[in-house]
Amino acid sequence: MTDSFVDPRLTERRNPRTAEIDRASALEIVDLIAAEDAGVPAAVARARVEIAQAIDLIEDAFRAGGRLLYVGAGTSGRLGVLDAAECPPTFGSDPGMVVGVIAGGLKALVRSVEGAEDDVNAGMAEMDDQRVTGRDVVVGIAASGTTPYVRAALGRAQTLAARTVLVSCSEPPPLLKQTCDVCITVLVGPEVITGSTRMKAGTATKLVLNTLTTGAMVRLGKTYGNLMVDLRTWNAKLADRSERILMEAAGVSRAEAARALQAAEGRVKPAIVMLRRGVSRAEADRLIEAHKGRLREIVGDPPLVAAP
Repeated sequence: MTDSFVDPRLTERRNPRTAEIDRASALEIVDLIAAEDAGVPAAVARARVEIAQAIDLIEDAFRAGGRLLYVGAGTSGRLGVLDAAECPPTFGSDPGMVVGVIAGGLKALVRSVEGAEDDVNAGMAEMDDQRVTGRDVVVGIAASGTTPYVRAALGRAQTLAARTVLVSCSEPPPLLKQTCDVCITVLVGPEVITGSTRMKAGTATKLVLNTLTTGAMVRLGKTYGNLMVDLRTWNAKLADRSERILMEAAGVSRAEAARALQAAEGRVKPAIVMLRRGVSRAEADRLIEAHKGRLREIVGDPPLVAAP
């Protein structure tokens, strides 16, 4: 901390481009926010190498039977929990494979819990409660790079031999840069409203987290080309999507797809193998396991994508 009103953290600085926003009309406010948001994808792209390094760590953890744990406070924590919650319906992954941890617990998902982000003891204790081991990857999410809860959790995870990653939108402290396996620093610049990191920093964080889990799951063979083949038919929308995927991937009718899915207990991937290879469900499961979930090695390339 210094006596200057200028905060060294990029996410806490004032944005000169929006200094007159309180004079703006509704349309002008929309344009100001849109102009700031437009630079977010490019900022994320500048961290592409570090994001890829983190994907490799997460893939290795999954293959070793480990987990990905997101740890954050406030908006950062909520985004981690959101990304974790979306993995099972998208990739058919076990709910314990990607875990979201938020300072203050589940109640912090819907409203602010005062002081939670400053509780270093809670951050360390959560790593013990989650039984973090050397097989896991812990991704700390802190827009400013300085959140005490997240820093403490990462430190404790390191003592438990876990690999650690920091996602931030401001340059992290030297200690974290030295001790984390990967630092993903996405410099989106000062926010439209000073310090409101639910805005550009939040958007950037969601892009990064989406990429981490999607990248690792694709590497695990949970897609066939870009088709979502490890989803489960848990509701009407997913049942319809499953049938359409199977129709395209195996070249069958809707009725044939529905019958194959029923025989495969609602699982798209073995249904594709059953139809394309003409084998039983048991043999399809054996082939999938033998080829580590990668359908191309079992049934060849997926169908070409027609131009829109």
